[in-house]
This record gives sequence, C-alpha cells and structure tokens, in this order.
Amino acid sequence: MNFNPRRLGIAVATAFSLAALTATPSFAAAKVQRLVTPGGIEAQFVQDATVPIIAMEYAFAGGAAQDPKDKSGTANMVASLMDEGAADLDSAAFRERMERRAIELNFTAQRDYLRGSLRMLKEHRDEAFDLARLAVTSPRFDAPDVERIRAQIMSGLRRETSNPNSLATRKFLEVAFGDHPYSRPPNGSLAEVPKITVDDIKAYKNRIVAKDTLKIAVVGDIDPESLAKLLDKTFGALPAKADLVPVPEITVTKPPKKEFVTLDVPQTVITFGTPGLKRDDPNFMAAYIVNHILGGGTLSSRLYHEVREKRGLAYSVSSQLIWMQRSGLWIGSTATRADRATETIDTVTSEVKRLAEQGPSQKELDEAKSYLKGSQMLALDTSSKLAGALLQYQLDRLPIDYIEKRNSIVDAVTLDQAKAAAKKLWADGLLSVVVGRAPQAAATPVAPAPKAN
Repeated sequence: MNFNPRRLGIAVATAFSLAALTATPSFAAAKVQRLVTPGGIEAQFVQDATVPIIAMEYAFAGGAAQDPKDKSGTANMVASLMDEGAADLDSAAFRERMERRAIELNFTAQRDYLRGSLRMLKEHRDEAFDLARLAVTSPRFDAPDVERIRAQIMSGLRRETSNPNSLATRKFLEVAFGDHPYSRPPNGSLAEVPKITVDDIKAYKNRIVAKDTLKIAVVGDIDPESLAKLLDKTFGALPAKADLVPVPEITVTKPPKKEFVTLDVPQTVITFGTPGLKRDDPNFMAAYIVNHILGGGTLSSRLYHEVREKRGLAYSVSSQLIWMQRSGLWIGSTATRADRATETIDTVTSEVKRLAEQGPSQKELDEAKSYLKGSQMLALDTSSKLAGALLQYQLDRLPIDYIEKRNSIVDAVTLDQAKAAAKKLWADGLLSVVVGRAPQAAATPVAPAPKAN
C-alpha cells in the first residue's frame, strides 16, 4: 500500500516499499512481456483486453532517502506537487483536464523510490500519457501551490503529534535506524518542512527523475507497438542519468531495547520489531512464512490467538516483514488498555521467544503454505494492482516469470528452514516502543473536571 501525500496518512506499510506477492487466476496465466521501445525505454507489459482500461505504474530510484539531511519531507513535497500543474497548464487547468477524462495520475514518495501511477480508459490514452509526460518533464512548482501543499502537510504533521500510532512509528524508526536516512519520516517534520524552498524542490526533481533508474509496468488494453510509442513520448526527453547520493547499508539495532513515550490517551499503542531480511536474502521466503504463522494478519496467527482470543488484551495484533534497498525490518503493532500494556508486551515477547526457540510445527507450516498459495487467487483483481505488483517485482530484482514460480518457491520451504528463519528473526528478543500514559497514571483513574457554576 502506498502513501498518498494528499491524505497525509502515515502507515508503516505505506512508509516503506512493500511487494505484492500474489496474483489472481486471470492474471496468473497472463504472459508478462518485456518491452523495449525504439528509444531504449524498458517496461514489463501484460496485454489484457478484458476491460478497456490501461494502468501504468513507474518508479525512479531515490525517494525519501535522498532528502537533504536537514530538510526531511522534500521528496514528499515533490511527489505532492508534480500533478499540480505543468508546462503551460497551471494547477487548475491541469486537474481540470484529468477530471474531464477521468484520468488518474498520482505520485508518492517512499523510502527508496519516487513512484508514479497512471490509469485511464483506453479511449483517453493519448491525453493521459501526455499529462504524465508534462508532469515528469515540466512540473511548474508554482509558489502558491507549494505553500498550499506545505500547509496541508504541516496540518497533518500537527495532528500526528497527538496520534499514538504516528508517535510510536516515528520513535521506533529512530530506535531501529539511528541517524540513517531510513530513520527520518518521509513526510518530514514540523521543524524541517518549513525550510524546504522551491529551489530545493526543483533541485530534487532534477536529480532524481531520470531514465537510468526508471522502471515501468503496464497492464491493459493496448498493443505493444502503440505502447512503445507512448512510452518514448512520455519518458524519452528525461535526463539520461540521475544524480543520487549514496545511501549506506544498515542493520537494524540489535534487540532487546525498550522506549516509552508519554501521551495521555486511553489506549496504549505498542510497536515492536527486530532486524529483518532484505528481499534478495535466500531465506526470505522462509521468513515470510514464519511471520505469517506468528502475526501475519490472519485470525489463525499465534499472536492473534494469544493476545486477543485467549486473553482479550487487544482488538487486533499483526506483524509484517518490510524490506528496503539497504536494510530489512520485521515490525508489529497492537493497542490495548493502559493498565494492561505490560501484560500485552509480556505476552507478545513470550510468544515470539517460544517460536524462536521451538520453531513452527509441520502442521502450522503446511497451513501457512496453503493459505499463502490460495490467497494469490484473490489479491490482484484489477489491472492497477497487477501493474503495481509487476513494478515491485522489478524493484526487488525478481525474474519476469516470478508470478509463475512463486507457489513452487513457497512449497520448497522446509520445516528446518522455517525453524532457522524463526530463530534468526527473534532469538535476540524485541525492540519495542510504548506510547501512552505512564504506568502510575494508567493505574490511577483521571479525576473528572469540576462542573462549571
């Protein structure tokens, strides 16, 4: 799931680049083509005439990791502004053209990538691709639009100061990554967003948006020859090479470690995690499966059973693997009553330790494999979702036939490999961040305010 700057919603899954690992029946059998245009633009392409829609997803290497150190949020502002007017079209005229043809054009800033998406009816493809061309080659970045978007971002950042989930995520990333660029929030901070100038925004766009790091995926009702012409027209005039600042490799802080952030809210939010795996790690799929067993978001996970069903500590609890170009992270979260926070943390810690020491059972492994293989029949049910998955596979450097191979990769994971992955992930314990009332305040009810005379 990608972060939409206009909605200013922060989620761990949206702060990082997450790969879709599944496909629907119609698309699972679809042939993914490698397309190279006359101008040398490469793309992965699925021709599908089921509905008269074309979806394109594309990305440039960079993202929030390329923000200047004292100006976090620069990439987010660039992404928020690229569809706010371009060339001779101001913001109102640009958006009117999109709305008139029901064209969807968006940009998002992730940790490692600046991503774009385009969706249109087949009959409006020429105009849609032309608007995308203008957005990537000639965005205006007019001062009034910059200040309007800045005000929206600042409003969201102010709301986050009293949002326990946002505070927990920010603090956890600081604990996990220290002074590495991955520790900085992609949407910036109240102190740094006001420092970002129009020149900063233009300089970032000029450094990042280039052909050498461009990845493209297209799904829809269009033939290869027509698509090749549109891709050359859309991206052909971009600079040949990006100017990227090197981002060092980093391993997440070794557990155990615990931080507490005081906030007077009824529910205490708990974010926990450990070092994870990068996507090219040979043990990645084994780790993906054992995460599903522990807390992968289903009603059958161990954490759900222990935390919610058995003890009634929380409404939900889940975990996931997150991977970036330079690091990997396993992270989970839950929320509970303030006076039960310690019990909740202890329960999560105990279950994590048990799985690390004993590993999963053969039955758990078989059921997890079955679920993960079966769920691929439901997850990517639109051309946009498939295009997004194909783009992510490229960013993860997976083979073009990964969709076809994925189930056999799941099947190949052995019980010994699953046990080894569980031990590698969780043997050292947890990093955890707790946001809520201080323990003594949680034990003492807040006195009601006196009634006014």
